[in-house]
Amino acid sequence: MTVTPPFRDPLAPGKPLIPRQDWDRAPWNRWTFQHIREMLPTARVWRGAGPASVLPADPQDIDAIAFEADGRQGTIAGFLAESFTDGLLVLHGGKVVAERYLNGMAPHTLHLSQSVAKSVVGTVAGILIGRGLIDPAAPLTHYLPELEATAYRGATVQHVLDMTSGVVFDETYTALDSHMALLDAASGWKDRQSPDWPLHVWDLILSLKDLECPHGASFRYRSIETDVLSFVLQRVAATPLAELVSRELWAPMGAEEDACFTVDAAGYALGDGGFNATLRDYARFALLHLRGGEIDGRRIVPADWIAGTRFKADPALFDGIYQDVLPAGAYHNQFWIEDTARGAYMARGVFGQLIYIDPAADFAAVILSSWPEFVSTARTRTALAAVRAIRRQLAG
Repeated sequence: MTVTPPFRDPLAPGKPLIPRQDWDRAPWNRWTFQHIREMLPTARVWRGAGPASVLPADPQDIDAIAFEADGRQGTIAGFLAESFTDGLLVLHGGKVVAERYLNGMAPHTLHLSQSVAKSVVGTVAGILIGRGLIDPAAPLTHYLPELEATAYRGATVQHVLDMTSGVVFDETYTALDSHMALLDAASGWKDRQSPDWPLHVWDLILSLKDLECPHGASFRYRSIETDVLSFVLQRVAATPLAELVSRELWAPMGAEEDACFTVDAAGYALGDGGFNATLRDYARFALLHLRGGEIDGRRIVPADWIAGTRFKADPALFDGIYQDVLPAGAYHNQFWIEDTARGAYMARGVFGQLIYIDPAADFAAVILSSWPEFVSTARTRTALAAVRAIRRQLAG
């Protein structure tokens, strides 16, 4: 599917404007997800002055690989043609075996990651935890005493890392009055619909006063938890999030291009979903995890933190609709865990963003997309079936 660039060119006035409240919806997202810096204010995540880490290539033909999802037969070529994919990169044995660009995307293009950003933030948290700067068992109020007046009173850093606080947060993406709608407006992604709505993300966090269950009782996906975590990181490091991600992760891992975050009216980089980077740099992030926190011989993330992420999640907290896609799954340290026995895990975002990491097979895949739906169980199952089929083919 292609879309005429949805901006008004003064030399071609018939072209449409992007609707402010729907820029991230179909069909506009086919263009906007690759042009965030033209849409919203952003903060640079500097790649640093050093060389890019090496991504050697070993191209292989994956198009004819067959797979089945929900009773339907398909091939990778068919999946790419039908899935609103913008970019696909597959790593095996530390080498790029497939790299595809679609829908006008190119190697230098930054693509919005949506909630893949959460795993970027979670990884930086792991670095600071490993350095002893943050105690995951400590109460949030130890770092952010302002939260004493909110429902986060009594919750720990680990609770927000795992999204197991009991705080009420309505994640409904299409509801006009949900907490997610408030977050869209507070982050600067959409217009505020009432003067009573929060002015920025910190303002929204301070407004959360209600509990739905005890802290630690169950996993419930709450995007705002990543923002709470981000404020902990900023407070401890005395550094804005975009600069912190650059210093601790993006530059040390040898990113090839600058990344960026969208920022709210107070300048806060949106940790829960505002991160943008190139396909190859998302692949470097995946390779860093495949190598247990090292890249090009440099230790960046503690190995025990990555091992804990893979194997120490509690599947008993993960139930209901979340098992429709990951029946043996869990959630830990801002990552989705496919299976705590094998230890394959992933970063996921709405509209089809996926980084799948399987150290046991030395395999990873990055898929950047612009689905017409926020979430789709069928599309997610299909994408995971396609990725697993590629893994089987490559790993024998």
